[in-house]
Amino acid sequence: MRSSRCWRSVVKNVVCGVDEAGRGPLAGPVYAAAVILDPAKQIRGLADSKVLKAERREVLAERIKERATAWAVAAASVEEIDRLNIFQASMLAMRRAVEALGVRPGEAWIDGNQCPRELPCAARAFVDGDARFKPISAASILAKTARDKEMRALHERYPAYGFAQHKGYATADHLEALGRTGPCEIHRRSFYPIGVFYERDLFSEAWESLPEQIRLRRYRLMLRKVRQQLAD
Repeated sequence: MRSSRCWRSVVKNVVCGVDEAGRGPLAGPVYAAAVILDPAKQIRGLADSKVLKAERREVLAERIKERATAWAVAAASVEEIDRLNIFQASMLAMRRAVEALGVRPGEAWIDGNQCPRELPCAARAFVDGDARFKPISAASILAKTARDKEMRALHERYPAYGFAQHKGYATADHLEALGRTGPCEIHRRSFYPIGVFYERDLFSEAWESLPEQIRLRRYRLMLRKVRQQLAD
């Protein structure tokens, strides 16, 4: 995380792009980035991070860090996600990223349809902003690459789940690993595929002693049950 507690300058006409990464996964923190691009230092190929290959994102992330007027990356923890909810935790991470910039912008452009509260500058929200505006594209790339790096590091601590591959998203492999092993401390308990493990009427305390195939089958049935309840 790059941060600064005091503003070096305030530039009214300068815009910072802001975006987050990691709202949807079942595990790990949510990240956000804020970027003020330097108009004198062009960066070709900026786009929504989701449409870029991982290798290209990494190249662009280094160029953004080298050429931007200012940039910052921040996060909200799994504990904050579970306490506040994922939306509010995302807003918190974005506010932290803007506050960590070494240059105070005149305005923040936020990807999405809502702005974080109590930003230190004016703000506007843009749906699909990460595809429409280069400062937001740059922020999406920094947020995504920072979070992916964190999930690769967490894979070393929790190798049973495959975080290096799926980055915590609810892929079939991730759900299979959860069914075999159960959640770890970086899983988000407020997300229902994880929360079912902590509901006594769904999983008994003796669940871990069951054979693996029975655990997997029971987990699949519980997920199906919860999805049906949510759809009703």
